[in-house]
Amino acid sequence: MPGPVLVMGAGSVGGYVGGCLQAAGVPVHFVGRARTLDGWRTHGLRVTDQDGRDQRLPPAALDMGEQPPAGLAPALVLLAVKCGATADAAAQLAASVPAGTAVLSLQNGIGNVETARAAAPALHWLPGMVPYNIAELSPGHLHRGTGGRLAAQDDPALRPWLPVFEAAGLPLRLHADLRPVQWGKLLLNLNNPVNALSGLPLRAELMQRGYRQVFAALQREALAALRAAGIEPAQVAAVPPRRLPTVLGLPDWLFHRVARRMLRIDPEARSSMADDLARGRPTEVDALCGEVLRLARAHGLAAPLNERIAQLVRAWPDEPRAWPAHELQRALGLR
Repeated sequence: MPGPVLVMGAGSVGGYVGGCLQAAGVPVHFVGRARTLDGWRTHGLRVTDQDGRDQRLPPAALDMGEQPPAGLAPALVLLAVKCGATADAAAQLAASVPAGTAVLSLQNGIGNVETARAAAPALHWLPGMVPYNIAELSPGHLHRGTGGRLAAQDDPALRPWLPVFEAAGLPLRLHADLRPVQWGKLLLNLNNPVNALSGLPLRAELMQRGYRQVFAALQREALAALRAAGIEPAQVAAVPPRRLPTVLGLPDWLFHRVARRMLRIDPEARSSMADDLARGRPTEVDALCGEVLRLARAHGLAAPLNERIAQLVRAWPDEPRAWPAHELQRALGLR
């Protein structure tokens, strides 16, 4: 065991990964919001998945708080806060853990490590990627509803952790260059605003061609920007990135046959952006659609569909409602 782990951001991702590690015997300290931790103090932490995992940690077994404790010297920090909280979380870590501590970002988006490094240059920042969906089904119950392997930038600090993550049921793959993997995941995350606006669980949304056509149109803009930038996104899903828009646009009957692996999603699964909207929290739409927009503009292109759907997400709290697929298409000028 390389040592204890600090989870900075004990939400769905941080709670699930940290809970699996603790269930495997790793000492874990969780830092999170009062609302989340209060639920854990009452119910404990339960981690389940679509493959049959069901592990419970009683409240008394959980080491947690709303701030990193002074004097803690973790062997590894897992950064799992929302993208907008990255700089603040990095500053808190800089004041709490020793210089040189390895911090693995398990966040959406592309530029979190650069933001964190600017705020806390003495820490050892490493980008990571979480491929699967994790939903909070009830207070203290976190469920992984899709599959995949964790990924991270290859670094000597992470290599001793490979068997630990494996034993915890969290296989981790190290990459010489993680940026293509991050872009491959971002292409999939462009469904997050579609799902959030649909008001449906992920699988139910993806079963409707109209929503998939919106998702595909957002991806096409992103792929055009990536081509202009000379970036080849890695394959993260069952379908290669540049074939995804075509597959998403297939008629329902054919999509259900061709994309059977893609549709292996629990009925409970939903996007984290949908949860954020439902709870009145800021979303990560700027770290997803906004990243596409910035890349496109940097190479003389436009990404009006990503810009428009981001506007719809930001406007949703003023008029919360579920968008039928045909209305969402019309709002984006797709019909």
